[in-house]
Amino acid sequence: MAYRSRRRRGCAVPFLALLFLFIAGGLFVYWDNNTIAVHEETIVSPDLPAPFDGLRIVHLSDLHGKEFGADNCLLIQAVAEADPDMIFITGDLIDQAAQYDRLGPLMDGLTAIAPTYYVTGNHEWAVRQVPELKDLLTDHGVRVLSDEYELWTEDGATLAVAGVDDPNGPADQKTGPELREEIDADFTLLLSHRDSVETYASWGYDVVFCGHGHGGIFRIPIIDRGLLSSDRTLFPEYDGGIYEIGDGDFCCVSRGLGSNTVPFRVFRLFNRPDLPVVTLRCAG
Repeated sequence: MAYRSRRRRGCAVPFLALLFLFIAGGLFVYWDNNTIAVHEETIVSPDLPAPFDGLRIVHLSDLHGKEFGADNCLLIQAVAEADPDMIFITGDLIDQAAQYDRLGPLMDGLTAIAPTYYVTGNHEWAVRQVPELKDLLTDHGVRVLSDEYELWTEDGATLAVAGVDDPNGPADQKTGPELREEIDADFTLLLSHRDSVETYASWGYDVVFCGHGHGGIFRIPIIDRGLLSSDRTLFPEYDGGIYEIGDGDFCCVSRGLGSNTVPFRVFRLFNRPDLPVVTLRCAG
């Protein structure tokens, strides 16, 4: 009988160890998908007019209907603590029509902090309710940029905030380069959803803000590389961060806040929800 008792205790040890690892792994994945990683980025450009030196931009992308606390209160708090001058939303706020109801409180919270700009992503067009979405955001104080721009003027200097709809939109929509030709400003910022970093190099904008790739969905620890691109190719080159493009221009690629929920929610791994805070600086 003593032999059997020892054998039972011996079997219990690996079972308890596996149970502990399972629980710890579950808690880590929950933390990894539900806590926001706020990180500061600085872009230095000799072309930035002095009156806009120190301009702070919070960049939200790829929320996919996710909520951080009731009515996204934790996301709103993180944005407020960053103390931005502008808030940019670069698409994929939702990917199911049922998620529209979550947007009103979030937009009210964001627009109370700073002027908020939005462009569509591919998932909004897939839901086929983009006009209704644009109306909802506009009603809550968001400036929706549909292949258009807005000028900021400070001490005689001008800065343009431009935005283009996702290519999933109308086939005859204005392109980014066509929009750029219309803009007469000292410095230009562009909101665009797709992480087509090399393509933006020829468009002529000083800084481009985009998302779409979710940081590679799963990231490889230590080397901190994304595993999969949005088109499911391995090891995307532009998986998140600031990249210099063209002749002294830049692209800020967000790793996104949420994950696709169609046909089911995909979890992130070693890839916490991303909230870049970008400060623009003059050279010198």
